[in-house]
Amino acid sequence: MTLLAAHLNDAGIIVVNDDRILYREPGFALLEDDHLVTGAEAYANASIKPRRIQNHYWSALQTEPLRDQRFHHMSAADLVSRQLEQIWQTVATDGDKLAIAVPPYMSNENVGLLLGIAAELNIPIIAIIDAAVCATRRHYEHAVPVHIDLSLHSSSLTRLMQEGQVQVDRTVVVEDSGMLLLYENWLKVIAEAFVQQSRFDPLHTAETEQMLQDTMPTWLMQASSARTVALEVEYRGISHHAEIESLELVAAAAPVYQSIVSSLRALFKAEETPAIQLSDRAARMPGLADTLKTRVGGEVFLLEPGATARGLVKRCQTDQKGGAVTLSRHMHWDQSPVIVESEDSGAGAAGQPTHLLFGHNAYRLDGKPLVLGTQAADNERWLDLKQEMPGVSRRHCVVNSAGGQFVVTDHSRYGTFLNGHRIDGSAVLQTGDLIRIGTPGFELRLIAAEDHRGA
Repeated sequence: MTLLAAHLNDAGIIVVNDDRILYREPGFALLEDDHLVTGAEAYANASIKPRRIQNHYWSALQTEPLRDQRFHHMSAADLVSRQLEQIWQTVATDGDKLAIAVPPYMSNENVGLLLGIAAELNIPIIAIIDAAVCATRRHYEHAVPVHIDLSLHSSSLTRLMQEGQVQVDRTVVVEDSGMLLLYENWLKVIAEAFVQQSRFDPLHTAETEQMLQDTMPTWLMQASSARTVALEVEYRGISHHAEIESLELVAAAAPVYQSIVSSLRALFKAEETPAIQLSDRAARMPGLADTLKTRVGGEVFLLEPGATARGLVKRCQTDQKGGAVTLSRHMHWDQSPVIVESEDSGAGAAGQPTHLLFGHNAYRLDGKPLVLGTQAADNERWLDLKQEMPGVSRRHCVVNSAGGQFVVTDHSRYGTFLNGHRIDGSAVLQTGDLIRIGTPGFELRLIAAEDHRGA
């Protein structure tokens, strides 16, 4: 009997044994003339036959018929069943058992349906563990770890607790921040480079667009280690060349990266040191690690390919007693701890705000606490909100200086929101941030104002 471990992330489903990766293909399905194929074969036709492609079925696992007219007689569960069957036929031999690492976008209901599908296919599942827990194999001393991974349609941020073992604290799934949107943004930039430099439009035909999709991983790898990326596409016997600055790819990804940063910052308290753990997929995104280091602080740790599945197969107990399999969100470490040096968690001086803007008035941040609420205490500096608003406490939150940074601390029953995300007690502030209190809420912007000397 061999234990296999699968990481069911639709951006690249991976299955490993104790030695190597056995399967790595995306969650794509192609239906043509009643013939259904999944994985890499389907992805190879994603731009050529887009109306015959499905790629939401892992992230929206359910039994209701799909709305797509070509797939109306099938459900997401049918497509998952087909790919899971293909995977098992590819990797398994008699007597093998399977442990599964599931991403945060899969709910308990999704997991229950997945177990039912596996039972119908006679796939013996012995464990289902949260993917972030599987990927985290060591204790980050003096820090709070958050695991980040990207799927096709979203990114997931999982804050982890470290009380004797690694376990899920809470998870944020950031929609519209996945691999497909990043690829779409990069395709536009790359296509523009070809048009400007070689008068060739690779998006003019589905065939050449698919070539761009297929070559994208190679170009992204080049962008991670070089200032420029050499682009080449061969079409009808003619090679077309272009060159692009790596920073252009980073700029094209900036809106997606900013969504991740905003959600991530709200997961850390002001006094905590972040340990940001990136899956190999996230680590390959040009500029993402540097963006997180600059905007969030702490230390960034890059995982190797297949780390989640390998972390599962190395630590999964194969001698478990019989009974129902349920989703587990904790696991013991099996690698040596790493000590994370404490440092300021926010941006450097360039990101420091000088004023809090409310309406047409700018309130200087000078180190003295600034109280936001409906009723001031004696001898406190207080921002008068001037009107009533539901969900605002008398002493709602305080903006103060701490450790060379400006910090907002929540004292309310209703919550204080930073860039749309409720903070966990406190958060470091940066220029451009938006604080919201109340419902629908007062909004206050952090700005940096220059004096007449440009200081």
